[in-house]
Amino acid sequence: MTSLRHDDVIEFTDGDVDSNPSTTTTLGELVDQRYSRRQMMGGMTAMTSAAFGTALLGGCDSDDKRSDAITVSDGTTVQTQGGRVVTLTATASANATNTGWSQASGPTVALSTSGTSVSFVAPNVTTATNVVLQFTASNGSTISKANSTVVISPATLDFTAVAKNKNDIVTVPTGYTASILYRCGDPLAAGVAAYANDGTDSNFALRAGDNHDGMSFFGLAATGTSPDASNSTRGLLVLNHEYINPRYMHVTGQTIADKTTRTVEAEVVKEIEAHGVSVVEVTRAGNTGAWSYVQGSSLNRRVTPNTPIAFSGPVKGDPMLRTVYAKDGTTGRGTIANCANGAMPWGTYATCEENWAGYFRRATGDAAIRTAAGLAKQNVSFARYGIGEGAKGNHLWSTVTPADASSTAYRRWNASASASLPADGTGDFRNEPFTFGWVVEIDPYDPASTPRKRTALGRMAHEGVMAGRVIAGVKPAFYMGDDSRNEYIYKFVSATAWSAADAVPSNRLAAGDKYLDAGTLYAAKFNADGTGQWLPLIFGQNGLDANNALYPFADQADVLANARLAGDALGATPMDRPEWTAVNPVNGEMYCTLTNNSGRVGIASKSSERAIDPANPRAYVNTRNDGKVNPGNANGHVLRLREANDSTESLTFTWDVYAFGARAGADAANVNLSGLDDTNDFSSPDGLWFGLPTNAGGQASPLLFIETDDDAYTDVTNCMLLIGMPGRVGDGTTKSVTSSYGGTATTTARIGAAPGAKLKRFLVGPKECEITGITSTADGRSIFINIQHPGEEGGYDNITSHWPQTQATGTGTGRPRSATVVITKNDGGVVGL
Repeated sequence: MTSLRHDDVIEFTDGDVDSNPSTTTTLGELVDQRYSRRQMMGGMTAMTSAAFGTALLGGCDSDDKRSDAITVSDGTTVQTQGGRVVTLTATASANATNTGWSQASGPTVALSTSGTSVSFVAPNVTTATNVVLQFTASNGSTISKANSTVVISPATLDFTAVAKNKNDIVTVPTGYTASILYRCGDPLAAGVAAYANDGTDSNFALRAGDNHDGMSFFGLAATGTSPDASNSTRGLLVLNHEYINPRYMHVTGQTIADKTTRTVEAEVVKEIEAHGVSVVEVTRAGNTGAWSYVQGSSLNRRVTPNTPIAFSGPVKGDPMLRTVYAKDGTTGRGTIANCANGAMPWGTYATCEENWAGYFRRATGDAAIRTAAGLAKQNVSFARYGIGEGAKGNHLWSTVTPADASSTAYRRWNASASASLPADGTGDFRNEPFTFGWVVEIDPYDPASTPRKRTALGRMAHEGVMAGRVIAGVKPAFYMGDDSRNEYIYKFVSATAWSAADAVPSNRLAAGDKYLDAGTLYAAKFNADGTGQWLPLIFGQNGLDANNALYPFADQADVLANARLAGDALGATPMDRPEWTAVNPVNGEMYCTLTNNSGRVGIASKSSERAIDPANPRAYVNTRNDGKVNPGNANGHVLRLREANDSTESLTFTWDVYAFGARAGADAANVNLSGLDDTNDFSSPDGLWFGLPTNAGGQASPLLFIETDDDAYTDVTNCMLLIGMPGRVGDGTTKSVTSSYGGTATTTARIGAAPGAKLKRFLVGPKECEITGITSTADGRSIFINIQHPGEEGGYDNITSHWPQTQATGTGTGRPRSATVVITKNDGGVVGL
């Protein structure tokens, strides 16, 4: 998305800025068959039906251990594929008094029995694999058994790709249902009125915030408040609210005097509270029923920019965190600009502060005051993080006068230093920007807990944080992208090796202390030969010290708070806006979306440009059907890397590009390098997530979900969600690619195997939206995604989308609302398979 403005007031700035000056029979066939059940006097028959199938197929053999009083018929072997529901139904003669199902052999499956029927979801496999189930009938003196064999084949993407479209609904494949779950403004607490959606609503501290983004599902026990990661029908949905759409939030937009001053405090309160994080209980009616959220749940919670927080890790208590609000630098207020996220292996939620810098006001002349106070290097830091002199601050929050004169809730957004106040920052909010840009850990199960900002993971425009595979005895790693043009990909490796006992700890935030407060932060360097190194951001090493000419680092806290400057000094590789990271649960490979880069050129001639390189090999002009153009790497790509020895502790890796975004008809030689067609072409990949290993979607060949946030292809289609089944790093080829934008230059691209039918468009969103946030239940039968900023180009007097109202009726009149959507497969199978 682009920056949003209301006259001269900046409403929101996204990451597209550059402050880096450094250089057998198939199931389908079975569906068409019919099986005529043989009727046998006194006999028992086992029958099966697989998901997507209407046939009932016999599959049993006789195994009479006691007598021939109960006989069984034998039948054929049933075939299915990973992720599908298999149902076996048996009948026993009238003299059978007890019946039951059990598994005889094959990979363990979870059996669900009802009378003489049993169902299970087939796991994913790498080769055809047999699962044998046994039905037993007895009458006290006689036992008869019948075996049914189900042959499971490797899963495929068994859906028809959704066509590109510009409809004002969420479109999913035939056989799937998309349902609205949790919308902007929905009440969280009992007694809070339903959302009127006309600009008059207030009390967002007890409502769903705006612009839903990153999200995770945490299973709950069937009753009570205890965690149960395996429960797929009750849980907590935790999601970010990145920013707001004020043109829809208020009756007639924001009230601003002379384009400089906010005059209605209630408007500002509403806007601030609409940022942050929701924790909301959700439940499903059985394994295949409808989802709903629980208004009034004791676990429901909003974490907003006003919520008290604690700092943790090496920067805790550092002088740079001291303000008039928290003079010891150990605590602070809230979180903002929360984009992507991560689910920690010990059961907590990590939210990431991305475009926080744009919220701060900084007066002209501030640099001179800091210099006079002996803090000149702060000016270098502010410039590197995009907080320049003259910045007004998004929404002008610092300009409103509070009814309570002692309140600092608004002036905290003014980072200007006062020459008459203490230079250490304890008299104003000159240091407030240093309290943002962190990964924030929240315990979703404890609404009374205080969120912790994990400073060891560095300060940046954090997009997300994804844990690598956790293996007992090995130090876990956490992968992150810094979402601005020409920024870096990072990895944090804990100082503590993983203990399996910590998967279910007695104190979840204490487990976070254990793994996230000490360790090493690294920035990635990508070499032309397909190798790479992790460069350690450690004070006193490789020039990260007080003698550094770029920025004199004082200590490790200074290095972490200025991770961008440390990355510059070490020579990390500037990337095309590193967004979400995702880790393949089977092989541990890390994927990262590089959404686009308007500053990528063939030959760099100024500081805002970066020349192409093998990891960012394209610079071209994308021409839309409406005549608009998008230069540079307009469509983005998805990069992946494989750690040496497949270990999270490794300091080296190999890499390639899984897929390059492009229009299907784009230049195949230099732009559409992945051979995308009309079923899978995409632009500006953003959200990224792998299926969970607890279901077929994260086994054998895991599903990769790719979401888009785009402006380069929206003349043809709304933003989308694709599902892929990728291979491994190095499964493709190299190719010489010539870029023509900003000077002609050639480099060698490392391209993964063309995805072909292993990548399909699964969903297209409503008008002017971004598809973002993704998570699933443990069984993979429900996928949750977020629709952010539908109708973002309009306003209260020019509504350009009526979603989600349109989802049910096809038409609408109301204002659009960001919302969470739950997607299920009509036959109850794993989504995507």
